[in-house]
Amino acid sequence: MENFQDLSHYTVEEKEKLIIDRYKKYLKFAGKKHSVIKMIENINNNSKPNPEKLCVVEGIWGVGMLLKHDISIKYFIFCPEEIHTIEAQRLMNECVKRAENSFMLSKKVFDNISERGNTQGILCIAYMPKYSLKDIELKKNNIVLVLDGLEIPGNVGTILRSADATKVDAVIINNRKTRLTHPKLIRSSMGACFNVPIIDSDFEETSEWLKNKNFNIVLTDTKAENKYSDLDYENRIAIVMGSERYGISEGWYKEKYMGISIPMLGDCDSLNVGIAATIVLYESSLKNKGILDRISKKRKNF
Repeated sequence: MENFQDLSHYTVEEKEKLIIDRYKKYLKFAGKKHSVIKMIENINNNSKPNPEKLCVVEGIWGVGMLLKHDISIKYFIFCPEEIHTIEAQRLMNECVKRAENSFMLSKKVFDNISERGNTQGILCIAYMPKYSLKDIELKKNNIVLVLDGLEIPGNVGTILRSADATKVDAVIINNRKTRLTHPKLIRSSMGACFNVPIIDSDFEETSEWLKNKNFNIVLTDTKAENKYSDLDYENRIAIVMGSERYGISEGWYKEKYMGISIPMLGDCDSLNVGIAATIVLYESSLKNKGILDRISKKRKNF
């Protein structure tokens, strides 16, 4: 077992020597023109193709979530000058042994690639998990969430966090407008993107699969007569949330569906899609899992 200690009072030279002595068989050095630095910049800026679906994850919380969910790490990047805590050392100890390669950077180079500013000296390039519709475990009762054309990475990340909290079976992305590896999506999901199955599909494949697997389709629509609390959400349910600007695609309205809305008691006519998704997910998931049996005068089933 490694003997970690508080490094806050060590000089940069002392920390570098300690880390190099401890991990010298794993470490490489990277300057500002190194290919791994360019890779991080390209991923963050979406300036190059990303066929491996790589994402950049920074800081103790994010790297800890990678390890918790056993996500494969391509590169582990660290800056000795920023390594202070025992927790950062523990994560570094695990990452250098899991990653395909590990690189030590100067503070100047590390600061140039960090988007958070307080990463405590650790960063990973990791492989986003890949799922398809056939990976969804079918049960008597299922909840899947379909995100149709959402454009803002932070909204998608927030919804993934709510999907994790309500333990939905999968989030299916249709008409994708944002990168699933976008740094803002990764951060706002608080690690949920590594736990919730995310499936990149299209309308035709998704709607056909839902019909074949006997899912009832629920469309969130501000004009729908049914309130979100009216449904029983029993059996297999697919909830469709539309884009921030355009709503749900026309094709979904040609399918057999039930529409639901969230009552708006003030002047605003709608909620942010992340908030709306959270409200609907809690209602539907708790009922679907038998945790909530809310009585409604207009209670409806399919």
